[in-house]
Amino acid sequence: MLVVMSKNASAGDIRNVISLIKSEGLTPHDIPGAIRTAIGVTGNTGAIHTERFAVLPGVVQVIRVTSPFKLVSRETKPENTTVKVGNAVFGGEELAIIAGPCAVESKQQIEDVILKLKDAGAKMIRGGVYKPRTSPYSFQGLGLKGLEILAEAREKSGLPFVTEVLDIEKLPEVADYADMLQIGARNMQNFPLLRSVGKTGKPVLLKRGISATLDEFFMAAEYILAEGNYNVVLCERGIRTFAKHTRFTLDISVIPTIKKLSHLPVIADPSHSGGERDKVLPLSLGSIGAGADGLIVEVHPEPDKAMLDGLQSLYPKQFEQLMDKIRTIAPAVERSL
Repeated sequence: MLVVMSKNASAGDIRNVISLIKSEGLTPHDIPGAIRTAIGVTGNTGAIHTERFAVLPGVVQVIRVTSPFKLVSRETKPENTTVKVGNAVFGGEELAIIAGPCAVESKQQIEDVILKLKDAGAKMIRGGVYKPRTSPYSFQGLGLKGLEILAEAREKSGLPFVTEVLDIEKLPEVADYADMLQIGARNMQNFPLLRSVGKTGKPVLLKRGISATLDEFFMAAEYILAEGNYNVVLCERGIRTFAKHTRFTLDISVIPTIKKLSHLPVIADPSHSGGERDKVLPLSLGSIGAGADGLIVEVHPEPDKAMLDGLQSLYPKQFEQLMDKIRTIAPAVERSL
């Protein structure tokens, strides 16, 4: 349910509505808009008696939200949400590009690439420190040492960083360092982790699972928003299909669909989806053309020596070329870089 307040509603009117929602055992979600405030209501297991809210002072309308992903839906919030992480703004006119290696391997590796990324126009650093691997014998990341390396890189470059959190146990440690928390594709439906990340209030980058439908993707985001954390950026990173010419199939068609149904910003991951560096540039440009609010791209100073995903990682020079191409096409879709 959505309680729409008059643009002239007082703070007291809004408090009265929130108080009634709580007295019913429900959860209120204050959703400021460009013209007026709306209050989303979640937690109900049955029908809500809307007439009790409709007669309160300052209430213009009470709307039943038909979508199962209530807080994620444009029914609840018609205006685009923008998520700010340092100087990166997701969902605004300017595209936000995240770049860096798949995994933090050493301090030297990060130092060799960080300033090149910034000079090329990246707004955020990426780098995994806890890595979910198919084999338990593969490199699992540097853990706390990796977080410290990323924190030093942030101080030197001024760029915030995003890194993946794998479980609730490591969440406090990662949240202490990271500017943005990533939920990877394998954890998209780890509901206890989603709730815990939501409670941190930190911006969240939520990647779509490799076999997840759009509704499942939205409902995963709903878990985070239901905890009062609306700073969520969705990421299309490729889904598993029958195709053999690519690592995963980047579902570019989902980008405009997300923009139509949800107010949350969405970016694309051309690196994991394509699986090869020569696919990164065309998939990136296609995603921008489809309406993506940004990209997350793997860049390594020496891809041939990378411990993870070297085949899909760009050389710094290739990243510069990619950014130049984006600057060329961005105005065609009324965006900038």
